[in-house]
Amino acid sequence: MAKNNGGLTKIVSFIAWLTGVIVALAVGSSLITGILTVPYLDSIPYLMDLAGWVVVIATVLGAVLAIIDALK
Repeated sequence: MAKNNGGLTKIVSFIAWLTGVIVALAVGSSLITGILTVPYLDSIPYLMDLAGWVVVIATVLGAVLAIIDALK
């Protein structure tokens, strides 16, 4: 079991969570703009756009729900 170091654990967890949110938004944005593609799947029209929007919407929704949960 991990030791609970109080504030330090919360800060590290928050930094890891924030990093994940930023990376997910960057990946979603890159999929939408066409900077990032998936080989063989990029030949299907609008699939990369759809995948990008799914990532962005799911990330924003998850971040909002996590903030609401933290405020309880």
